[in-house]
Amino acid sequence: MHRTRKLLFVVNPHAGKAAIRGQLLRIVETFVRAGWMPTIYTSQRSGELPALVAREAPNYDLVICSGGDGTLNETLNGLMHLERRPPLGYIPAGTTNDFASSLGIPKTMIKAAQGAVDGVPVSVDVGKFGERYFAYVAAFGAFTDVTYITPQHAKNALGRLAYLVEGAQRLSSLKTYPLHLEYDGGETDGEFLVGLISNSSYVAGLPVGRWIDTSMSDGLLEVTLVRKPNLMIELTRVASNLLLGELDPELIFSVKTKRLRITSPEPIPWTLDGEYGGSPAEITIENLHRALTIHLPVESLRPEK
Repeated sequence: MHRTRKLLFVVNPHAGKAAIRGQLLRIVETFVRAGWMPTIYTSQRSGELPALVAREAPNYDLVICSGGDGTLNETLNGLMHLERRPPLGYIPAGTTNDFASSLGIPKTMIKAAQGAVDGVPVSVDVGKFGERYFAYVAAFGAFTDVTYITPQHAKNALGRLAYLVEGAQRLSSLKTYPLHLEYDGGETDGEFLVGLISNSSYVAGLPVGRWIDTSMSDGLLEVTLVRKPNLMIELTRVASNLLLGELDPELIFSVKTKRLRITSPEPIPWTLDGEYGGSPAEITIENLHRALTIHLPVESLRPEK
């Protein structure tokens, strides 16, 4: 007789437009039909999942989370504190779902649930930010805090438009940060408007894979830093560069590295996977090569370049 496979299902019932509430029974039935015995936990408040996952995950064969990128980040941080980590499955239910888009996880919840239990195990890189972890991006600068300061009710009502409305209100107060960067094989100084340290093809819904060749399992972080624009016309050129994927080195600094050290004379507010990540003036960021196993639907797998 086969041992029953146990599954911990962590759900954020408020993510996106709370669509999972109408799909939950079908999702659970999908798990059971695939031979899994699920235990369901609905998150009650922000920041509680890392401790819960670290405590409970060792008792399960698979952990699946459903919510936005913040729910994913909290679940990841719980798993990364374990020496032996069960595989992760992800059912996207948030507003942007960049991690899911980068991996080709279906947007349809039932299809994503099927892939999470029946999919192929794939090892992906994890970013380490000081003592915390991120799935796909650590970011600072203009508009990068929009995802966590925009009220949840606005996200639910307006979707991505809520981010645009919040961002538009910030145009008159753009701030830049003086930085010293040390990366594999080099270092540089400059004043920067935006910084993206990513392990993803999408950030905030934007296809960053057009800017720099990306892979989620190559052991490297993709660093993209927008230099301080001297005139508004340069800011327009930056936007054009990013949209076309043609990065002018006078405007944008870009490099791949396994490890990055950033220092500044002032605290810098960071976001990790769209959630507030603290305001360190000095931080070391590194790539943990293939540190996480995630179940992906067969049809989402893409050959490595």
